[in-house]
Amino acid sequence: MTNNILIENQYNRTSLFEKENVNYLVRILKRFNTVPKVNNINIITSTTQPDVFKIVPNKSIIIGTAFLDKPILALLYLRYGIEWQLWYKALNNESKDALLCDIAALEVIKIFYNLLPKDDKEKLEDLDYLLINLIKEDNNLQKECPSKNEELQAFHGIHNANTQLNKSWKAVVENLAKPTEYLLMSGGDLRLNIDEIELLNKYGCRPFPRPDAFTFASSTASSVSNFAFDKTDKVRSILIRNSLKNGFKETTIAFSELLKTNLRKIFKLNEECEIIFSPSGTDSALQIAAITQIISDKEITHILVASDETGSGVAAALKGCHFENTTALNHPIKKGDQIEGFRDVDVIKIPFRDENGDLKSAQQLDDEVFNAVSKTKELGRHVVLHTMDQSKLGYQAPTDEFIKKLNDLKDLSMQIIVDGSQLRLDPKDIQHYLNKGYIVTITGSKFFTGPPYCGALILPKTVSKLINSSKNILPKGLTQYYNHSDWPTTWACANQLSEGYNYGSYMRWNAAVVEMDRYYKTPILYRNMGIEMFCGFVDDSIKEAAFLQPIYGDETNTKRYSSKEFGIRNIRTIFPFFIFKDNEVLSVEKVKKLYSLLNSDLSDSFKDSSLEIIRLAAQKCHIGQAVNVKYSNEIESAILRISLGSRVISESWVNRDISLFFRNIELQMSQITITIKKIELILDHPDLLN
Repeated sequence: MTNNILIENQYNRTSLFEKENVNYLVRILKRFNTVPKVNNINIITSTTQPDVFKIVPNKSIIIGTAFLDKPILALLYLRYGIEWQLWYKALNNESKDALLCDIAALEVIKIFYNLLPKDDKEKLEDLDYLLINLIKEDNNLQKECPSKNEELQAFHGIHNANTQLNKSWKAVVENLAKPTEYLLMSGGDLRLNIDEIELLNKYGCRPFPRPDAFTFASSTASSVSNFAFDKTDKVRSILIRNSLKNGFKETTIAFSELLKTNLRKIFKLNEECEIIFSPSGTDSALQIAAITQIISDKEITHILVASDETGSGVAAALKGCHFENTTALNHPIKKGDQIEGFRDVDVIKIPFRDENGDLKSAQQLDDEVFNAVSKTKELGRHVVLHTMDQSKLGYQAPTDEFIKKLNDLKDLSMQIIVDGSQLRLDPKDIQHYLNKGYIVTITGSKFFTGPPYCGALILPKTVSKLINSSKNILPKGLTQYYNHSDWPTTWACANQLSEGYNYGSYMRWNAAVVEMDRYYKTPILYRNMGIEMFCGFVDDSIKEAAFLQPIYGDETNTKRYSSKEFGIRNIRTIFPFFIFKDNEVLSVEKVKKLYSLLNSDLSDSFKDSSLEIIRLAAQKCHIGQAVNVKYSNEIESAILRISLGSRVISESWVNRDISLFFRNIELQMSQITITIKKIELILDHPDLLN
């Protein structure tokens, strides 16, 4: 698709290139990059007919130069035209079914408009154009007025033989007539919604690429990469085509199974291991709570290790309670209420830190866990032990040696869950856990930097057999959370769940799998050297900054060689630190404010400064969000985190060039330096934190 024709040939040195307009145009053109790429469709501008907008099916889009004076309007019209061409190609150029193209493209453009920044929408308010008027009317799919269809038909000149939407198309349009960036933020909960100014969600991310920001936030969440976004956008086109050809249900099930097959290949998992996708890590905890009830008829106690470093809603989910006010399937519920069908359970929390905020020793944690397991066993209850293999601050508990000690306890009814949500694990680590019969929770959105909210459970064959042989069913209230399609097809316990498919979850997982695949394509020697090089630099940089204080000890170096074989779980890749101003640790509120400022363009506050300072202030630096941690018994504070994500490695491995690989690692190390300098700049201007 030669969409550069529009950009290169028409935006010449006109008044649009006045200084005040350039940044505006740059923002528009960045957003244009999220428009689907459709092969062999030319975008042609017309000077002889400045007000024309015409779609030549399967060939081109013609747009008049008058549109280019209104870049947002041009963007909307082109987005409509390209979407129309995408659906027309999916129909195999069947002109008699062009009504589908009209309706699908209009649905997409309405959502695309809603995802525009507030300033851009304001530029369209007083314009009288067909698409703008239709967007404002926001007609329902099935209430499309025939006259509106005739107006849309004028764009392409095809008079539709069909005047109603084919029934078999309805599910395809409802699920896939949505921009890819919208799909990446759907099927989760309200925390994925973006604000209308900066287009950032609660985690400081966008559902489309944000290449202007330095991103070291993988311990929290990351904006999707250009590479993964483009791959996922292409998948949407394929799914539309396959759904129209083979049926929506068959295509969707095949897509879900393909994602699971690819995950098994990446981590070299046995085919008998079941994978269950979930909208978030907290949803995974709810799934564990439900599965536990299937497996055991005994009273249940969950022992939650690292309770202070898991998701905030995990404990509630394990009790079978609502953890938000809206479910991933968009059902309104009340946070804290028990979900229908769940039995009462006990949850024992074992935090990493004591009441003074000090990190407990490994032995102290092991002893607490052992005592909790022993007492629960004596009560004749079923133990669900939630272990942590890398928390949000980079810790593990209990120790590997401790688990062996549990074998000495006779008649112990227990299921071990490994919280591997950060997924700072190698394939051999996951295989090791599954071979022991443990359930492993993972996400594709932390280390592997997929879009936020793609969780999954990996269940060993021993657990799957227990579930298949059980006559229990999943709690009834889960119909508000999951579809039947989210669970293994062989599980009779899930038959009563909702019909439907969570395309948001699937698309996020597609993006994550893309990131996993390209990470593991980097040769292991260079991958490991790159990790050592980057993490060593981050560690040194934090320790050298007088205004930062790491909360970890020297295990960065001691853990590196604690095993004969290099493993990512044996090296610190998350670097949390306190922040100081005038030898006093920042308050929780100021740390959170600094985190937000760091991820923003602050150049307006430094207009009278040197060019170097203005550039530093303008640079957006996205790092791990604030976590409340006591600095001492009396002082409440919070830490921020700089984290290694898989993209540090995969985006450095370009064209299989070794020298370029290490140079690219060094470039990302320089971004760490700039990030720390921006923290210092903010601290030097305390009025920004007030």
